Amino acid sequence: MTTMLTLGCALAAGAQIHTETIEYRDGDAVLEGYLAYDTAIQGKRPGVLIVHQWMGPGAHELRVAKRLAELGYVAFIADIYGKGVRPADMQQAAALAGRFRADRPLLRARAAAGLAALRAQPMVDQSRVAAIGYCFGGGTVLELARSGATLNGVVSFHGNLDTPNPADARNIKARLLVLHGANDPFVTPAQVAAFRQEMANAHVPYEFVAYPGAVHGFTIEEAGNDPSKGMAYNAEADRASWEKMKEFFNQLFG
Repeated sequence: MTTMLTLGCALAAGAQIHTETIEYRDGDAVLEGYLAYDTAIQGKRPGVLIVHQWMGPGAHELRVAKRLAELGYVAFIADIYGKGVRPADMQQAAALAGRFRADRPLLRARAAAGLAALRAQPMVDQSRVAAIGYCFGGGTVLELARSGATLNGVVSFHGNLDTPNPADARNIKARLLVLHGANDPFVTPAQVAAFRQEMANAHVPYEFVAYPGAVHGFTIEEAGNDPSKGMAYNAEADRASWEKMKEFFNQLFG
């Protein structure tokens, strides 16, 4: 079987990235996702679900989807909030994200709808599927794993770690990779310790990497460069965490 690492090298000269917006549903809620894949690749390949940060799907997620497509994956950005529901500022984002974080069954259902939309793509290898998320999305993909979703792996980038249902970790079927800012003021050391205990109690295979000097949102260029605000881009942590994800996926899918 051709490994994804080999695929990634081969794509440099011949990648033909196709992107499109896809409308899908969770019950009566209309959602709007974004698909990216390389049309130069023949046959089925692994799929990666992407869950957005609290501002909703935007430029950051589009960059991630295209980069994943260039590596040879089918990438799909889920829409947790709903079609046309996009916060105008951080205050609205906090309220909207808070609504879903307060209703974990709804959050899990929206994530599951995105996963189903990814799996519906004919080029996706159903036996090789992962989910990644950023900030709010990192917490969301961990909740998706706790729901018992069938996934090979889950990657949280500077995501929320807390859950009202720690016993649900026993449902996790995926390997987990948690990429954390060591100086993140929004995900406290107590929450990190509780997460580690949750995983230990449920015997979940996971890896936790903390990047020194990085705060919340360290992969998001739009976050600015002032770590004193608690959320800021960190180029070194961004690069290192992306490489760690690639290594993780090569282990899962290669």
